[in-house]
Amino acid sequence: MLIGLHDAEAEHIRHKSFPNYALMKISAWHKAQGDIVEWWNPLKQYDWVYSSKVFDFTPYNPYLPENTIRGGTGYEDVPIWQQLRPEVDRLFPDYSIYPACDYAIGYITRGCPNNCRWCLVPAKEGEIKPYRSWRQLVRPDSQKLVLMDNNILACNYGIEQLASLIGSGYAIDLNQGMDARLVDEHIAEILSKLKWLKYIRFSCDQIPQIEAIVKTVSLLQKQGVKPYRIFVYLLVTQDVNNAAYRVEQLKKLGGITIYAQAERNTRRGIMPNREQLEFAQRYIYGGCWRRETWPEYCQKRHIKFSA
Repeated sequence: MLIGLHDAEAEHIRHKSFPNYALMKISAWHKAQGDIVEWWNPLKQYDWVYSSKVFDFTPYNPYLPENTIRGGTGYEDVPIWQQLRPEVDRLFPDYSIYPACDYAIGYITRGCPNNCRWCLVPAKEGEIKPYRSWRQLVRPDSQKLVLMDNNILACNYGIEQLASLIGSGYAIDLNQGMDARLVDEHIAEILSKLKWLKYIRFSCDQIPQIEAIVKTVSLLQKQGVKPYRIFVYLLVTQDVNNAAYRVEQLKKLGGITIYAQAERNTRRGIMPNREQLEFAQRYIYGGCWRRETWPEYCQKRHIKFSA
Protein backbone atom coordinates (compact mmCIF):
# COMPACT_ATOMS: atom_id res chain seq x y z
CA MET A 1 0.00 0.00 0.00
CA LEU A 2 0.98 3.62 -0.51
CA ILE A 3 0.66 5.70 2.66
CA GLY A 4 0.62 9.51 2.78
CA LEU A 5 1.56 11.44 5.92
CA HIS A 6 0.48 15.04 6.59
CA ASP A 7 2.05 17.20 9.31
CA ALA A 8 -0.32 20.19 9.56
CA GLU A 9 2.12 22.35 11.51
CA ALA A 10 4.93 21.78 9.01
CA GLU A 11 2.76 23.42 6.34
CA HIS A 12 2.19 26.64 8.26
CA ILE A 13 5.03 27.15 10.76
CA ARG A 14 8.12 28.52 9.08
CA HIS A 15 11.26 26.58 9.92
CA LYS A 16 9.22 24.07 11.93
CA SER A 17 11.69 21.37 12.89
CA PHE A 18 10.19 19.55 15.87
CA PRO A 19 9.04 16.12 14.67
CA ASN A 20 5.53 14.72 15.03
CA TYR A 21 5.73 11.75 17.40
CA ALA A 22 2.51 10.08 16.24
CA LEU A 23 3.39 10.29 12.54
CA MET A 24 6.82 8.77 13.16
CA LYS A 25 5.22 5.79 14.90
CA ILE A 26 2.59 5.42 12.19
CA SER A 27 5.36 5.45 9.60
CA ALA A 28 7.27 2.78 11.52
CA TRP A 29 4.19 0.56 11.72
CA HIS A 30 3.35 0.78 8.01
CA LYS A 31 6.95 0.22 6.94
CA ALA A 32 7.00 -2.90 9.13
CA GLN A 33 4.00 -4.14 7.11
CA GLY A 34 5.93 -3.60 3.87
CA ASP A 35 4.03 -0.45 2.87
CA ILE A 36 5.53 2.56 1.12
CA VAL A 37 5.37 5.70 3.24
CA GLU A 38 5.88 9.26 2.02
CA TRP A 39 4.75 12.79 2.75
CA TRP A 40 1.28 13.42 1.35
CA ASN A 41 1.15 14.99 -2.10
CA PRO A 42 -2.26 16.37 -3.16
CA LEU A 43 -1.58 15.33 -6.75
CA LYS A 44 -1.25 11.63 -5.88
CA GLN A 45 -3.65 8.89 -4.84
CA TYR A 46 -3.00 7.02 -1.58
CA ASP A 47 -4.46 3.96 0.04
CA TRP A 48 -4.43 5.81 3.37
CA VAL A 49 -3.62 9.36 4.42
CA TYR A 50 -2.85 10.29 8.03
CA SER A 51 -3.00 13.92 9.13
CA SER A 52 -1.84 15.13 12.53
CA LYS A 53 -2.63 18.63 13.83
CA VAL A 54 -1.28 19.60 17.24
CA PHE A 55 -2.48 23.20 17.63
CA ASP A 56 -6.03 24.46 17.26
CA PHE A 57 -4.79 27.64 15.55
CA THR A 58 -3.11 25.69 12.74
CA PRO A 59 -5.31 26.01 9.61
CA TYR A 60 -7.14 23.04 8.16
CA ASN A 61 -5.96 21.82 4.77
CA PRO A 62 -9.10 21.70 2.58
CA TYR A 63 -7.45 19.47 -0.01
CA LEU A 64 -6.98 16.44 2.20
CA PRO A 65 -9.05 13.43 1.01
CA GLU A 66 -12.38 12.89 2.74
CA ASN A 67 -11.27 9.55 4.15
CA THR A 68 -8.13 11.03 5.77
CA ILE A 69 -7.45 9.63 9.23
CA ARG A 70 -7.11 12.70 11.43
CA GLY A 71 -5.55 12.90 14.87
CA GLY A 72 -4.18 15.38 17.38
CA THR A 73 -5.60 17.96 19.75
CA GLY A 74 -5.68 20.51 16.93
CA TYR A 75 -8.62 18.74 15.29
CA GLU A 76 -11.66 19.82 17.25
CA ASP A 77 -13.87 17.14 15.70
CA VAL A 78 -11.55 14.36 16.88
CA PRO A 79 -12.23 12.95 20.39
CA ILE A 80 -9.72 14.37 22.86
CA TRP A 81 -8.99 10.90 24.23
CA GLN A 82 -8.05 9.42 20.83
CA GLN A 83 -4.71 7.59 20.94
CA LEU A 84 -2.60 5.36 18.73
CA ARG A 85 -3.40 1.68 18.79
CA PRO A 86 -1.13 -0.22 21.27
CA GLU A 87 0.61 -2.17 18.48
CA VAL A 88 1.53 1.16 16.84
CA ASP A 89 2.35 3.07 20.02
CA ARG A 90 4.84 0.48 21.25
CA LEU A 91 7.05 0.87 18.18
CA PHE A 92 10.25 2.90 18.04
CA PRO A 93 9.56 6.06 15.98
CA ASP A 94 10.79 6.37 12.40
CA TYR A 95 13.18 9.32 12.52
CA SER A 96 14.03 8.98 8.84
CA ILE A 97 10.96 11.04 7.89
CA TYR A 98 12.48 14.03 9.73
CA PRO A 99 16.11 13.93 8.54
CA ALA A 100 16.93 17.31 10.11
CA CYS A 101 16.10 16.02 13.59
CA ASP A 102 19.29 14.99 15.38
CA TYR A 103 17.79 14.14 18.78
CA ALA A 104 15.40 11.59 20.25
CA ILE A 105 11.98 12.53 21.61
CA GLY A 106 9.46 10.77 23.79
CA TYR A 107 7.73 10.42 27.13
CA ILE A 108 8.80 8.76 30.35
CA THR A 109 5.39 9.39 31.93
CA ARG A 110 1.96 10.18 30.49
CA GLY A 111 -0.92 12.06 32.08
CA CYS A 112 -1.14 14.53 34.95
CA PRO A 113 -2.79 14.49 38.40
CA ASN A 114 -3.75 18.18 38.18
CA ASN A 115 -6.91 19.44 36.52
CA CYS A 116 -5.95 22.94 35.47
CA ARG A 117 -8.74 24.69 33.60
CA TRP A 118 -6.55 25.48 30.60
CA CYS A 119 -4.98 22.03 30.17
CA LEU A 120 -6.21 19.14 28.00
CA VAL A 121 -3.76 16.54 29.30
CA PRO A 122 -5.92 14.92 32.03
CA ALA A 123 -8.83 14.54 29.59
CA LYS A 124 -6.54 13.13 26.91
CA GLU A 125 -4.17 10.92 28.93
CA GLY A 126 -5.75 10.53 32.37
CA GLU A 127 -3.86 10.26 35.67
CA ILE A 128 -0.08 10.30 35.60
CA LYS A 129 1.54 6.90 35.05
CA PRO A 130 4.83 5.33 33.90
CA TYR A 131 5.13 5.04 30.14
CA ARG A 132 8.69 4.25 28.99
CA SER A 133 12.21 4.15 30.36
CA TRP A 134 14.67 6.65 28.92
CA ARG A 135 16.69 3.74 27.53
CA GLN A 136 13.72 2.83 25.31
CA LEU A 137 13.65 6.36 23.91
CA VAL A 138 17.27 7.19 23.05
CA ARG A 139 18.69 6.83 19.57
CA PRO A 140 21.94 4.99 18.75
CA ASP A 141 23.07 7.92 16.59
CA SER A 142 22.46 10.77 19.07
CA GLN A 143 23.32 11.79 22.63
CA LYS A 144 20.36 14.18 22.83
CA LEU A 145 16.94 13.42 24.33
CA VAL A 146 13.93 15.77 24.42
CA LEU A 147 11.25 14.67 26.88
CA MET A 148 7.68 15.88 26.43
CA ASP A 149 6.31 14.77 29.82
CA ASN A 150 3.65 17.10 31.17
CA ASN A 151 4.36 16.62 34.89
CA ILE A 152 7.29 14.26 35.32
CA LEU A 153 8.01 15.31 38.93
CA ALA A 154 4.52 14.21 40.04
CA CYS A 155 5.49 10.57 39.52
CA ASN A 156 8.13 8.72 41.54
CA TYR A 157 8.94 6.65 38.46
CA GLY A 158 9.66 9.85 36.52
CA ILE A 159 11.99 11.11 39.24
CA GLU A 160 13.80 7.77 39.37
CA GLN A 161 14.27 7.83 35.60
CA LEU A 162 15.73 11.34 35.73
CA ALA A 163 18.12 10.26 38.46
CA SER A 164 19.25 7.28 36.37
CA LEU A 165 20.11 9.65 33.51
CA ILE A 166 22.83 11.26 35.61
CA GLY A 167 26.22 10.31 34.22
CA SER A 168 24.69 8.57 31.20
CA GLY A 169 26.26 11.00 28.75
CA TYR A 170 22.87 12.04 27.36
CA ALA A 171 21.91 15.71 27.30
CA ILE A 172 18.20 16.29 27.90
CA ASP A 173 15.45 18.87 27.63
CA LEU A 174 12.08 18.75 29.39
CA ASN A 175 10.22 20.95 26.97
CA GLN A 176 6.86 21.20 28.75
CA GLY A 177 8.03 22.88 31.95
CA MET A 178 8.17 21.25 35.39
CA ASP A 179 6.07 22.06 38.44
CA ALA A 180 8.34 23.96 40.83
CA ARG A 181 5.98 23.18 43.72
CA LEU A 182 7.27 19.60 43.61
CA VAL A 183 10.97 20.50 43.87
CA ASP A 184 12.71 19.77 47.16
CA GLU A 185 16.41 19.51 48.01
CA HIS A 186 16.63 15.95 46.68
CA ILE A 187 15.02 16.79 43.35
CA ALA A 188 17.07 19.99 43.05
CA GLU A 189 20.21 17.90 43.44
CA ILE A 190 19.05 15.53 40.68
CA LEU A 191 18.24 18.42 38.34
CA SER A 192 21.60 20.06 39.00
CA LYS A 193 23.51 16.90 38.11
CA LEU A 194 21.71 16.25 34.83
CA LYS A 195 23.24 17.35 31.56
CA TRP A 196 20.80 19.82 29.96
CA LEU A 197 20.63 20.76 26.30
CA LYS A 198 19.98 24.38 27.27
CA TYR A 199 17.46 25.36 29.94
CA ILE A 200 15.82 23.86 33.01
CA ARG A 201 12.17 24.68 32.41
CA PHE A 202 9.34 25.45 34.82
CA SER A 203 5.83 26.87 34.56
CA CYS A 204 4.31 29.86 36.35
CA ASP A 205 0.64 29.96 35.36
CA GLN A 206 -0.72 31.32 38.65
CA ILE A 207 0.44 33.74 41.34
CA PRO A 208 0.75 31.00 44.02
CA GLN A 209 3.46 29.35 41.91
CA ILE A 210 5.80 32.32 42.28
CA GLU A 211 6.90 31.36 45.77
CA ALA A 212 7.69 27.82 44.60
CA ILE A 213 9.79 29.07 41.69
CA VAL A 214 11.71 31.46 43.94
CA LYS A 215 12.41 28.58 46.35
CA THR A 216 13.40 26.26 43.49
CA VAL A 217 15.81 28.79 42.00
CA SER A 218 17.38 29.17 45.46
CA LEU A 219 17.74 25.39 45.89
CA LEU A 220 19.30 25.08 42.44
CA GLN A 221 21.69 27.95 43.12
CA LYS A 222 22.95 26.08 46.17
CA GLN A 223 23.74 23.23 43.76
CA GLY A 224 25.63 25.57 41.44
CA VAL A 225 22.88 26.25 38.89
CA LYS A 226 22.82 29.91 37.80
CA PRO A 227 19.47 31.71 37.20
CA TYR A 228 20.28 32.26 33.52
CA ARG A 229 19.80 28.52 33.03
CA ILE A 230 16.17 28.77 34.21
CA PHE A 231 13.32 29.11 31.68
CA VAL A 232 9.75 29.88 32.78
CA TYR A 233 6.56 29.38 30.78
CA LEU A 234 4.00 32.03 31.68
CA LEU A 235 0.30 31.58 30.91
CA VAL A 236 -1.48 34.83 29.99
CA THR A 237 -5.21 34.77 30.68
CA GLN A 238 -7.55 37.70 30.03
CA ASP A 239 -6.39 39.08 33.38
CA VAL A 240 -3.19 40.45 31.88
CA ASN A 241 -2.37 42.42 35.03
CA ASN A 242 -2.08 39.06 36.80
CA ALA A 243 0.55 37.95 34.28
CA ALA A 244 2.32 41.32 34.56
CA TYR A 245 2.56 40.90 38.33
CA ARG A 246 4.11 37.45 37.92
CA VAL A 247 6.66 38.87 35.50
CA GLU A 248 7.69 41.61 37.94
CA GLN A 249 8.18 39.07 40.72
CA LEU A 250 10.16 36.70 38.49
CA LYS A 251 12.38 39.57 37.33
CA LYS A 252 13.79 39.76 40.85
CA LEU A 253 15.45 36.39 40.32
CA GLY A 254 17.74 37.98 37.75
CA GLY A 255 18.80 36.41 34.48
CA ILE A 256 15.94 33.95 33.94
CA THR A 257 14.19 33.61 30.58
CA ILE A 258 10.41 34.03 30.33
CA TYR A 259 8.20 32.78 27.50
CA ALA A 260 4.55 33.86 27.59
CA GLN A 261 1.67 31.93 26.08
CA ALA A 262 -1.73 33.59 25.61
CA GLU A 263 -4.52 31.26 26.73
CA ARG A 264 -6.27 29.63 23.77
CA ASN A 265 -8.67 26.69 23.75
CA THR A 266 -11.12 26.60 20.87
CA ARG A 267 -12.75 23.44 22.22
CA ARG A 268 -13.96 25.55 25.14
CA GLY A 269 -14.47 28.74 23.17
CA ILE A 270 -11.47 30.50 24.71
CA MET A 271 -9.59 32.84 22.37
CA PRO A 272 -6.93 35.41 23.29
CA ASN A 273 -7.81 39.08 22.97
CA ARG A 274 -5.64 41.86 21.57
CA GLU A 275 -4.10 42.73 24.94
CA GLN A 276 -3.06 39.13 25.64
CA LEU A 277 -1.40 38.87 22.23
CA GLU A 278 0.39 42.20 22.64
CA PHE A 279 1.68 41.11 26.04
CA ALA A 280 2.84 37.66 24.92
CA GLN A 281 4.10 38.36 21.41
CA ARG A 282 5.65 41.79 21.74
CA TYR A 283 6.17 42.69 25.38
CA ILE A 284 7.55 39.30 26.46
CA TYR A 285 8.85 37.71 23.25
CA GLY A 286 10.32 41.04 22.17
CA GLY A 287 12.28 41.24 25.44
CA CYS A 288 10.73 44.54 26.57
CA TRP A 289 9.83 43.01 29.94
CA ARG A 290 13.48 43.06 30.94
CA ARG A 291 13.70 46.87 30.90
CA GLU A 292 10.18 48.18 31.57
CA THR A 293 6.94 47.25 33.32
CA TRP A 294 3.77 46.44 31.38
CA PRO A 295 2.15 49.84 32.22
CA GLU A 296 5.34 51.63 31.13
CA TYR A 297 5.39 49.63 27.89
CA CYS A 298 1.79 50.60 27.09
CA GLN A 299 2.27 54.25 28.07
CA LYS A 300 5.37 54.72 25.92
CA ARG A 301 3.58 53.30 22.89
CA HIS A 302 0.25 55.00 23.59
CA ILE A 303 -1.49 51.64 23.72
CA LYS A 304 -4.89 51.45 25.40
CA PHE A 305 -7.04 48.39 25.82
CA SER A 306 -10.75 48.34 26.53
CA ALA A 307 -11.76 46.68 29.78
